[in-house]
This record gives sequence, C-alpha cells and structure tokens, in this order.
Amino acid sequence: MMELDDQKRPEPPLSGDETATLLGFLDYQRATLEWKCSGLDAAGFRATVGASTMTLGGLLKHLAFAEDWWFSRGLHGHDPAPPWNAVDWDHDSDWDWNSAADDTAEQLLSLWRDAVARSRSLTAEALAKGGLAHLARRPQSGGEAPSLRWIVCHVIEEYARRNGHADLLRESVDGLTGV
Repeated sequence: MMELDDQKRPEPPLSGDETATLLGFLDYQRATLEWKCSGLDAAGFRATVGASTMTLGGLLKHLAFAEDWWFSRGLHGHDPAPPWNAVDWDHDSDWDWNSAADDTAEQLLSLWRDAVARSRSLTAEALAKGGLAHLARRPQSGGEAPSLRWIVCHVIEEYARRNGHADLLRESVDGLTGV
C-alpha cells in the first residue's frame, strides 16, 4: 500500500528493492513539482523571482521535455514527438522555457502529465526487457549508452534541482512554503 504525505505525494518505500526505491523517489519528486504548481492561474505560472526569467510554467515545460528526451528519445530511440518535433532548437535553444508564457496553466500541466505517463510506460517496458541495467538506445556524446539506472538517477537529480527553484517561485506567488 502506498503511503501519501500531507501534500498527497507518494512516500518512497523505506525498505524496497533498488527499482522500487529509485522509482519511488522519482515519483516523489514529480509529485513535489505538481504540488508546487497546483491551484495557480496563468499569472502564477509566469511569475519570476528577482533578476531570473525562470517561471513555474517554464519549469513544467522544461521537465516535460526532459521526460520525453530521456525516456522516449534516449532510452528507446524514438524520434521527437509533438511539440518537440516542430521546434527550431537552433533558433531558440531554450524554447521549452521561453514558449511557456504563451501556454495556459491547463496546457502546461497536461503536457507535463502526459510526458510523465509516457515515461512511466516506457520505463516499465525497459524494466521488463533488462531491468535497471537496460542500456539506452541512444548513446551519449562520448559514444557510451547510459543504463536505465543512470537515466532514472539523472532525472531524479533534475527534478530535485528544479523543485528548489519551484519552492522559491511558488513562495513569491502566494507564500506557499513547505518541502
């Protein structure tokens, strides 16, 4: 039975195996981002802090891209799907961040939730084929392919880093704090 904390985030298992623990922490980080973005309107998704141009909307869109990049494109070798396949990344390498201001809160949450759902399915597929040692279809720039284990750890790190930003952004919008 999955335990949820006060913010309805799934608690990672205290004594699970490696797979359950890693995926538990990944889902906890995903749920943290969703909590930090909950109940906001378009203005909340466009709010910034200090000199930074980072927004919660940009974080959601960037993490939707990261989910698709690592689990679909990297792990399984799939071609980019919409909206990523239509982006001129040479013209705007930060398109995921910059274009979020044009999207509604509902569009951003839907894009991110759909990417997470695809990632969960693709992760399950890779686990069935080779467990956490399953190698990605696309190698890194040095020619070596990362394992699913490495990808999951990397995406946990990406969420943890971005959730720190989300804490500050959300607090600036309406004072919501908490870890």
